[in-house]
Amino acid sequence: MKGIVFTEFLDLVEDKFGLEMVDRIISASTLDSEGVYTAVGTYSFSEMLQLLQHLSENTGISIDNLLLVYAEHFFAVLKKSYPGLLEAYKDPIEMISSIENHIHIEVKKIYPDAELPTFEVVDKTEDSLILIYKSSRAMHHFGLGLMNKTFEHFNSKATIELEKIKADGTEVRFVIQKVQ
Repeated sequence: MKGIVFTEFLDLVEDKFGLEMVDRIISASTLDSEGVYTAVGTYSFSEMLQLLQHLSENTGISIDNLLLVYAEHFFAVLKKSYPGLLEAYKDPIEMISSIENHIHIEVKKIYPDAELPTFEVVDKTEDSLILIYKSSRAMHHFGLGLMNKTFEHFNSKATIELEKIKADGTEVRFVIQKVQ
C-alpha cells in the first residue's frame, strides 16, 4: 500500500485526535516500518489494518466509520494535489464511472506499483450507476466516502447503497442514484 495513504491517515488522526493518539496507535501496533512512512514508499496493508484497529479500539468508532472520515480527508488531499483530475469532469456519475479507465490509470502513472481496487460498471444512466468493487483489502467504506465527497464536490446529492456480494467485503455492489 502506498505511503501517501499512511502519511495522510496519520495526519488525519493527529488533526482529529491529537499527537498522543498517533503515538498510542503506532506503539500498540507491530509495524515493520516502525510507524515511519514516506508518501512515496510502499508498506504492508497489515500495518494499516493494525492502525485502524487500534484507533477504533481507542475511540470507540467503527473501522467502517473511520474509513468514511478518512476518505473525506483524502478527497481534500486529492482535490488540492491533483485539481486537474477533478476538473476533467462536469458530473459526479461521469467521474465515478471513470475510476477504472481514467482515474486509476492516472494514479498508476504516479505510483506504478500501487495495488488498486477494481470498479466494474454494471449499469450507467445519466442519473444512476451500479458498480462492482473488488479488493482483497475490503476498504469499501473508503470508496463510499470518496463517492460521497465526489457528489458534494459537484454540489449534487445521491443515495448510495452498498451491498456486500461477499460477506468479507472483498466484493461489493454500489447502487448510486442521483437525488434531484
